[in-house]
Amino acid sequence: MIYERDPEAIYRKSFEIVRAESDLSRLSEDNADIAVRIIHACGMAEAGKSLIFSADCASAGRSALEAGAAVVCDSRMVAGGVSRDLLPAGNPVVAAIEDPGAARLAAETGTTRSAAAFELLKRELEGAIVAIGNAPTALFKLLELIDSGIPRPALVVAMPVGFVGAAESKAELASDPRGLPFVTLPGRLGGSAMAAAAVNAISASASRKKAESDVANVRNGSHSP
Repeated sequence: MIYERDPEAIYRKSFEIVRAESDLSRLSEDNADIAVRIIHACGMAEAGKSLIFSADCASAGRSALEAGAAVVCDSRMVAGGVSRDLLPAGNPVVAAIEDPGAARLAAETGTTRSAAAFELLKRELEGAIVAIGNAPTALFKLLELIDSGIPRPALVVAMPVGFVGAAESKAELASDPRGLPFVTLPGRLGGSAMAAAAVNAISASASRKKAESDVANVRNGSHSP
């Protein structure tokens, strides 16, 4: 059988097809890059029409990653999809659900492990990138924690998927962002791959800008007296 085997060529052609088949005209360059990765992750060009971005989401996420912020994910699947080689500062990636106390707290409080884990990690959310791809309860819990006055994350990637709570949790964030930079996809569609894809887009942008800055600094240094 004849088919494309080169991974770099597959990625390049995939992104070219996404841009050709998607209407990204309403988006800034930074947000279009995020949309392309999300569309690539789900295989649905039409998803780009529904994505909602806060005005500062890309720059806020990029600045946080450049400063070494952690990426706090609601599940192992989201954490597993984050490309470590794109992170600009060796940023830690945390799967909240792996907190050893999450299962116990979830049983005690009658909630999901992901929501319980966010309660346990609330002091670590300050300045972090929060990526939610599985559990609507984790997004609801995050918003409750913000309302209670915890220090804010730098960016919320809200892509919980499902038939119970997913649409509602994302609608709550979109209708009242609480001053949080965010990106979300309304409705039931979402998932770990899409959440990780958004993080990877911002990571790639941060790494690219860092490389450009390093090159400029070297050039400026080479011309110094």
